[in-house]
Amino acid sequence: MATPLMPKATAVWLLDNTTLTFEQVGDFCGMHPLEIQGIADGEVATGIIGQNPMDTQELTKEEIEKGEKDENYRLQMDARAVQHLKMNKSKKGARYTPIARRQDKPEAIAFIIKNHPYIPDSQIVKLIGTTKKTIDSIRERSHWNIANIKPKDPVLLGLCMQTTLDKVADKFRPAGAAVSSEPDATDIDAA
Repeated sequence: MATPLMPKATAVWLLDNTTLTFEQVGDFCGMHPLEIQGIADGEVATGIIGQNPMDTQELTKEEIEKGEKDENYRLQMDARAVQHLKMNKSKKGARYTPIARRQDKPEAIAFIIKNHPYIPDSQIVKLIGTTKKTIDSIRERSHWNIANIKPKDPVLLGLCMQTTLDKVADKFRPAGAAVSSEPDATDIDAA
């Protein structure tokens, strides 16, 4: 379920201006009822100015009135607000890699090419945060530093998460390919 853009500010306003229960406010704002109770007691979110969800068109007056009449009713965000939130979610851009870890990318690419040759370049670009040109140069062994590149696990290098790598590997693994569970010597060296 979609939550308001500013959940704590919305919760503050709903507590100050409606008779909704803590559970209703918590459910709508994506917060635990005890946190809502803490806001009502003044222990949490002190100094946060309430935001009217009707001004932001996240709720309608009729929706709030339905919730005030029936304490078991769960508030529903306005369909236009849900559509707007979905539309404004941007895709993740390129992530920043610290300078100290940039030299690890070619080694991670070499590891993926060696151990998962079926993963397409486009997925390696997303996993490691590199360019297709770098992948091609490592695959063709024309990279400027190819003599010093030793395949190392990108997970151990901190360039991607194990679950993400496994998910991509499982998705693109051919039907007859075996799943390698034994780490090779380069995995242990990287640790």
